This record gives sequence, structure tokens and C-alpha cells, in this order.
Amino acid sequence: MADTTQTYEPGTHPDLPPPMATRGPILWVRKNLLSSPLNIFLTIVSAYLLYLIVPGALNWALLDAVWDAGSRAECREIGSGACWALAEVRFGQFIYGFYPEHLRWRVDLTAVLFILAILPLLWDKTPFRPLMLIYSAAFPIIGYLLLVGGLGLEPVETTKIGGFTLNVVIGVTGIVASLPLGILLALGRRSHMPIVRTLCVMFIEFIRGVPLITLLFVASTMLNYFLPPGTTFDLILRVLIMVTLFSSAYIAEVVRGGLQAIPKGQIEAADAMGLRYWQSMRLVVLPQALKISIPGIVNTFVGLFKDTTLVVIIGLTDVLGVGRASLSDAKWQGLAWEVYVFIAILFFVCCFSMSRYSIYLEHKLHTGHKR
Repeated sequence: MADTTQTYEPGTHPDLPPPMATRGPILWVRKNLLSSPLNIFLTIVSAYLLYLIVPGALNWALLDAVWDAGSRAECREIGSGACWALAEVRFGQFIYGFYPEHLRWRVDLTAVLFILAILPLLWDKTPFRPLMLIYSAAFPIIGYLLLVGGLGLEPVETTKIGGFTLNVVIGVTGIVASLPLGILLALGRRSHMPIVRTLCVMFIEFIRGVPLITLLFVASTMLNYFLPPGTTFDLILRVLIMVTLFSSAYIAEVVRGGLQAIPKGQIEAADAMGLRYWQSMRLVVLPQALKISIPGIVNTFVGLFKDTTLVVIIGLTDVLGVGRASLSDAKWQGLAWEVYVFIAILFFVCCFSMSRYSIYLEHKLHTGHKR
């Protein structure tokens, strides 16, 4: 009888897949949800809470929601869920504020051009990146002319800029302007020149010791007292200056922490190579310090972007101001949940995007001294 036993030559055995319990979703569940008795208990409690909350939230937000109505009363007649009709009816005001409707295309164009401007800054594989960087440097002037007018464009008062557009303008301007200023303040605080170091310390500690809302009140009321009589100083410009100064103080402390984490030998090596102070900072020290500081910097930017809603207190109509104005309308009173959830979604999308890009940048630059 013939021998049907299969034999394999050395090195020719087929590779078998690893056991199911050591890969894929099963491994993730075991490591993250069922790794200990305490984790098992917390997983069960969390699952029970989700069971109680999620179905009702889905019914309110989506399944029983009303998307088309003319008032709160109509919403309640049609369904028992959220009345998103308010967000649909007032969507233009939520996004553009009181910007003239026939000119809102300029805001849309500015948003598109802004995305093109930040693309070469965030992604180093952008086609024609050197030329795009020149465009990025010129974008603030282009954006200002589009929003406010000039060079043949119909002028628009800055008081008309509102809604979420105002939050984005203040947040982006504060982020872009405060980063280089914060780096200079951090370097100044570590300077060996007593006058420079003292001035930077005084500025940083004063700004960090005063609430942002106080600085905004100073910008809106007291700043005019320090200007020559008859001088007009746009309110939004004053707010942009105060927000930039406020954020730069926090950025300075974050960057200073990154600078202190750099071994002294790095600076000594740069000196031994004959590099001057600014050369060593630009080529050796700052690239390493900024990589370490990425989480703190992005955290400061996220907080700054959310703090832009404070401008409603000094009379600017941002997206929160539009929401409050909508709730004062007799037809839509009682829909605070819908208004604030809609505003929260807008901010969450922007802040979550910044957070995810921070994670991408950390992995790309191997931040955190990973082994």
C-alpha cells in the first residue's frame, strides 16, 4: 500500500495565521476592556450607561427630529425630537452673521483660499510648495481685501462680520500671529540680557495672570483713552491684538518647557560648530524644542479657538451671539438645546481636526522620544 503521508522539506512549511485570540478585534477587547477585574466592571457599567443614553439620544437627535418647520410650535406638532428647523432657517446667520447676502460669496471664496494657503504649511508634499508658500504669506492681505473690501470691491463694515466666520477669523489670526511671538518671548525669557529677560517675564506673567475677558473689556472700552482724540480704532482689530497677546504668553511658556528639555550638549555642539546664536536656534535647538512642544501648542490653540466665543460679551455677534438672538425670537423660544448642540458641533469639528493633525504630526516627527 502506497504511503500517502506528506513530507515537507526544511523551510517549506506553510505559514499559519496566528490564533484569533492574539490578533484583531479580539485582542483589542481583551487588552483594553477585559484586562483586569476592574476593567471588566467598568466595561459593564459603561455598556449599561450607553444602553440607557444612546437610544434616547438617537431618537431625539435623528429619528424623531424635525428638519423642516416654520416655528417651534410646528416642530412640536410634527414630531417630539429635536427641532433642527431653526438651524436650517438661520443657517446663513449662524455662518455669516449680518454679512450682506449678495456678498457672501466673498466669505466662501476666502474660506477656499484659506484652505489653499494652509495646505503647504501643513503638508510638505504639496505640489509647487515654494510658490504656494509665497501665496500663503500674501493670503492675510488677500483675505482682508475680500472680507472688508477694497481695490474695486464693495466695502463692508467690520461690524457686519459675524457668526462662525467671526470666530474663525479671530481664532486663525490669533493662532498664526501668536506662535512666532510666543517663540520670541520664550527665547527672550531665557536670554542672558537682563533687560530683555525682565521685560519678557513681566509681560508673560501679567498676561497669564489676567483673564481674557478682562483684556477684551480693555480692548473694547479703555484702549481708546490711550489714543489721540479723533482716532478710530476698529473693534475687531483691537480684539485680534488682545487675543494674539493673550495666546502668545501661553505659547511662550509651552515653548520654554520644550527648550528646557533640550540637553545643554546640543547648544554646546552648535557653538563648537561655529554657529551663531540665531543659527543654532534655527537649525538645532528650536526644531527639537517645537517637536516636544507640539501637544502643548495645539492644546493652547484649541483653547484659544473656543475662547473666541467670549467676544459676545463685548458686543460682537459671533455664532454664540447669533444663537442667543435666535432664542429671543418668539417663534423659536425654548430651543436652547438645539442651538447649543449645533454650535458645539461646529466647534467640535474644528477642534477635533486640530487634535488629529497634532497626532499625525507627532507620529511623523517621532515626538515623545519613542523607542
